[in-house]
Amino acid sequence: MGSHARPNRIHRTGVRIAMVALVGAALPISAGGLAQAATPGATHSADENDQQGSGATATAGQKQDQDTQRQSQSAQAAPHAVKGKAADAQDAKNQAAPQIKADHAFLLDARDGSQERELWGGAKADESVSMASTTKIMTAIVVLKHPEWLNRPIAVKQEYRDYVQKVGGSTADLQTGDTLTVEQLLHAMLIPSGDDAAMALADNLGSGDTTDARIADFVNQMNAEAQQLGLLGTHFDGFDGISHGNNLSTARDLAKLGQRAMLQPVFADIVKNKQFKTEALAANGHIRYYTWDNTNKLLSSYDGALGIKTGSGPEAGYALVFAAERDNRTLVGAILKDDNDQGRFDDATKMLDWGFAH
Repeated sequence: MGSHARPNRIHRTGVRIAMVALVGAALPISAGGLAQAATPGATHSADENDQQGSGATATAGQKQDQDTQRQSQSAQAAPHAVKGKAADAQDAKNQAAPQIKADHAFLLDARDGSQERELWGGAKADESVSMASTTKIMTAIVVLKHPEWLNRPIAVKQEYRDYVQKVGGSTADLQTGDTLTVEQLLHAMLIPSGDDAAMALADNLGSGDTTDARIADFVNQMNAEAQQLGLLGTHFDGFDGISHGNNLSTARDLAKLGQRAMLQPVFADIVKNKQFKTEALAANGHIRYYTWDNTNKLLSSYDGALGIKTGSGPEAGYALVFAAERDNRTLVGAILKDDNDQGRFDDATKMLDWGFAH
């Protein structure tokens, strides 16, 4: 990826997608303007848009026939879907524990937020293992300890883009010279899991005379917060989950960390977004538009899902910290070292179904 974005070009790193477009004249960015720019939608590649366009060229008669057929199919499928959910709920209620593959798993009932109740822990819920990008939950918590920082502008350095390329990390595709607020960078870090955004936050909000010193100070703050929260099986050696050999946590600790993070309204508001759009002032005075898609598939597949954070890596496998609300109950869970991408979401679904049935 070069240092300048092409209009309307979609950049991909792994399964993460970030879209940027540079148009128009310079406009100031305010907190109100950010809220207005954040409109949910769907990002498609050019091929997907072309397919949608061709599908829209059906005649009125064909469209009516298709609508009638879809309505008939929906009417037939609805009772089966209801029965299927009811059967799943009954199965979950009859189980003594969630029937999942992951051993590194933990589920708690967040109750009113001031306390939590353990619901279930897997065989290895207290084993410290690599946690990948779920690390960014703590990065966000440290930032949010200073709400006065949220509107602080930060300029994107080429160093942040170079870092992502060097480590092969996930990216929000931040463009060199663009200026974003801390709150925008939190979106860029938590939704598409941007390592570039995480580095920008650590570099600018840590103390020290050099980038390395500021990042080291920020990571020290992360570890101090872990100790204060009683996360005894957790240690951070970086700001984004790219481990240097000692970036570890347990499923129990991460569930508790997720529960604490969801007490922060800004955090909870960010992680529930399936997609987020915003604008930033570019170095040439124009406005750049960013679109970020959430890596958390549970937001689209589970009724009541509240989000939180995904993670993955060669050592960590697939991780997920998740939360959902149903019948005035909020459950928070964590899964580490799942063996495939979809498996963590399937396991989380079974854990939540079981938890809500108990």
